[in-house]
Amino acid sequence: MDYLLPFLFLLIAFIYSSVGLGGGSSYTALMAISGISYQIIPTTSLTMNLIVTFISMIHFWKNGHGRLNLIIPFLITSIPMTFVAGSLDVPEIFFKLFLLATLILVAVRIYIINDLKISIQLTDTQKWIFILTIGAILGFIAGAVGIGGGIYLVPLIIMFGLGTEKEAAAAGAMFIWVNSLVGVIARAKIGYFDLQFILPLAIAVLIGGFVGSYMGAIKFKPKTIQKIMGGVIIIAILFLIKGLL
Repeated sequence: MDYLLPFLFLLIAFIYSSVGLGGGSSYTALMAISGISYQIIPTTSLTMNLIVTFISMIHFWKNGHGRLNLIIPFLITSIPMTFVAGSLDVPEIFFKLFLLATLILVAVRIYIINDLKISIQLTDTQKWIFILTIGAILGFIAGAVGIGGGIYLVPLIIMFGLGTEKEAAAAGAMFIWVNSLVGVIARAKIGYFDLQFILPLAIAVLIGGFVGSYMGAIKFKPKTIQKIMGGVIIIAILFLIKGLL
């Protein structure tokens, strides 16, 4: 496991960074399967997100896909909610239940929402209500379980006509990075940061994220590549359910 987990993290970083995501859902799932302490799982996932999405931001924004007016409104509510959730010291049972619900939503997003070909038009008022609400929900998820939220945000931006696929990927990368930074700070303040455990994983995702984000911004099309890791999410869901029974 000393070498397997870093290798798997490298693979996840490569796959997810190619579509502007950090991979927090799969990092979290793998650590849950591996029996890692629930207290350091969110901090570790958020740290990996910081590394991978920083690289993704550089590549996507350098190629002209970034839009500050698209991402900043989502951050208005996500930042404070990430900090609040990251500062909570919740019992293990509540963490696992919330993680289980979150991973189920990730699986739904990967296998169902990702294939929906619908477009929803909103008025200006509806857009602001939608943006502020989604920002708050995804911010809380980021701080509580270490999933940056981009895996939900990217398809929603496209579905509601707020941006193109590449603009959504660039926005997703920045959203994850900012909220991951806030979440790491909040969780480090309550002592949940294990540098010795995080360091080899950080090196692995640095390599995977650099290669994946470069290929994603230049050559890859963000279609259904995330489904490759969907199996990991489903396995983690089954393990969590078994552990709760």
